[in-house]
Amino acid sequence: MTTRHKRSSRRHFLKRSANSAFAASLAPYIFSVETSWAGSSPNERLGIGCIGMGGMGRADARAHARFADIIAVCDVDEKHAEQARNDPHIGKGKAVAFQDYRQVLERKDIDVVSIDTPDHWHTKIAIEALMAGKHVFCQKPLTLTLEENQLIRQACQKYNKLVFFIGTQQRSDRARFLRAVNLVQKGLLGEIKKITVGINGGPKGGPFPKTDPPPELDWNRWLGQAPLVPYIKERCHGSFRWWYEYSGGKFTDWGAHHVDIAQWAIGEDRLGTGPIEIDGTDAHHPVPFRDGYPTVDDCFNTATDYAVKCRFASGIEMIVTSRGDNGILFEGTRGRLFVNRRNQLQTASPRRRRVSRTGRLLRRAGFRSFEGHKNNFYRCIREGGLPVSDVYSHVQTMNTCHLCAIAARLKRVIRWDPKAERIVGDDQAASFFAREQRKGFEIPRV
Repeated sequence: MTTRHKRSSRRHFLKRSANSAFAASLAPYIFSVETSWAGSSPNERLGIGCIGMGGMGRADARAHARFADIIAVCDVDEKHAEQARNDPHIGKGKAVAFQDYRQVLERKDIDVVSIDTPDHWHTKIAIEALMAGKHVFCQKPLTLTLEENQLIRQACQKYNKLVFFIGTQQRSDRARFLRAVNLVQKGLLGEIKKITVGINGGPKGGPFPKTDPPPELDWNRWLGQAPLVPYIKERCHGSFRWWYEYSGGKFTDWGAHHVDIAQWAIGEDRLGTGPIEIDGTDAHHPVPFRDGYPTVDDCFNTATDYAVKCRFASGIEMIVTSRGDNGILFEGTRGRLFVNRRNQLQTASPRRRRVSRTGRLLRRAGFRSFEGHKNNFYRCIREGGLPVSDVYSHVQTMNTCHLCAIAARLKRVIRWDPKAERIVGDDQAASFFAREQRKGFEIPRV
């Protein structure tokens, strides 16, 4: 078959997919029969560009390669890009390597982009990818600020024919997290009164030396919207999330996973929902803070020890804490349930026999064979519908995660209007809603 015929076939396929996506129901693909695109014909395999080729980026790329042809790889660190280009499971020596993600978005043969950059770059690249007509897979946490939550949601609403998927893989864990969500929603624990979300504490580190960046790294571009500062190795690859300039520490790292499951289970994952009061008085940082900002610039600065209390209008209290086990503990009037990635569900309930028959309950509730996480993404591109890890519920999760970080930084109680999506009665706390973006790296408004 000629190259021209292949391109024409793919255009026809994408047009059919877009029309299907536009017309499909917004119900998530949660309970679905396993189907795999791994063996799709070459004419139906999409072209993908992978942006951000660090450890998580390479892992995601290898998984994407089952479903799409990796045409381009990109990283501001040339070594990362070259490693991915030559990886036999990613670029296979054939993909084009770039340092500037805009060159990926310009390519007409790329239908999908995978974004695995540091957190402070996610929203800008994702919105520009939608503007370029690409389907988007983006790792969590999607945003850096409360404002970015609104910007990315507005972009997804405008470009709603495109599929936007978040890398929150716990939403595809039927043995643990989906089962826990179902048990809570079906009332087996009674009325939920309290949730404890264990996300561990961030590390301490520093002071670190300021040096020249390595020659293969474009440090100015790595910093992006963040302030221009001298290079510190520990600000960059692998440990960037322990600096509020680029991330939110554990609040947005593990919080993006566990707060998501907790809010999904209690129905606080929809537009207009969320906590109304966030108490950050019991929070501690590794360096001194003044007015919510670190007073030193050569040490990790995200929270290390905390128990932030979030209160919902329903009366449910959710504690996001560094203490105790990593996982989610639901406490209801008829029992308790703890879930994490390591163990099977742990339940304590007066109705032990009913809880033990979880399999029968799940079958009655509509659970069937479940597809893999990325399989869901590519099937939604093909068939339409809102994916299981959708942008709209994730924005609600990130609102809570960012509010926890703000309350912790200020060590006080802040109040949130979830319908208006604004911090109320506290001008200083409200000033953390958005950040000034460095000239040349502004996020588009659509």
